[in-house]
Amino acid sequence: MTDDPRTATIPAKATAPAQNAADPMQPFLASGEFVDSAHPAVVAYARREAGDATTPRDIAVRLYYAVRDGIRYDPYRIDLRPPGMTASRVLETGYGFCITKAALYAAALRVHGVPSRLGFADVRNHMTSARLRATMGTDLFAYHGYTDVWLDGRWVKATPAFNLTLCERAGTKPLDFDGLADSILQPFDLSGRRHMEYVQERGTFADLPLAEMIEVWDEIYPVTVEWKRGGPPQGDFEREVERPQ
Repeated sequence: MTDDPRTATIPAKATAPAQNAADPMQPFLASGEFVDSAHPAVVAYARREAGDATTPRDIAVRLYYAVRDGIRYDPYRIDLRPPGMTASRVLETGYGFCITKAALYAAALRVHGVPSRLGFADVRNHMTSARLRATMGTDLFAYHGYTDVWLDGRWVKATPAFNLTLCERAGTKPLDFDGLADSILQPFDLSGRRHMEYVQERGTFADLPLAEMIEVWDEIYPVTVEWKRGGPPQGDFEREVERPQ
């Protein structure tokens, strides 16, 4: 990955606005199919949650906590149909998972003219439940999503995935974000148990590369066929998540 937006590439198959040669940030400011920052609900949300913040960093921090704690993390309620993966759908339902919460955060930032993009990595997630392990068939989470935010001339990573109440139940320190340092998933929980391991980077994109992601998921997860229909499984991950003993 690169910290220079002028050399950041958008894979050909990714859904993204056309690049304006005169403005290398244009793809990271424009509304996309999934990072749908022009949607009226997203615009209203972004303006409300930013409050009286005026600087890009203050806006980014306010919006981060709004998405992190105001949207419930739920890996059971995944709908891989395109409308189900949009930022505006997250606001409609009130829940999301790492990818859709990252999309909402990115979209809200763009409302305020703060460049943003989606980043993806494969991780081994040890904050889970017996049912989720059985559903996924593995602890490998391919295309774990986070948000890259352009602040003070560089990209800063932010991960608004896990809400505070979920972290408290799981015995995991919630990820904070100050707009200065990267906020990425920590390797250990509060008890010193392995929490998250990064396996490989998948790159950064102006919008969600849904087709490529589904192609990978089809090879890994038996449940993908249900998610592509927008159907089960459903549950309550926050109730089921395992707390270290």
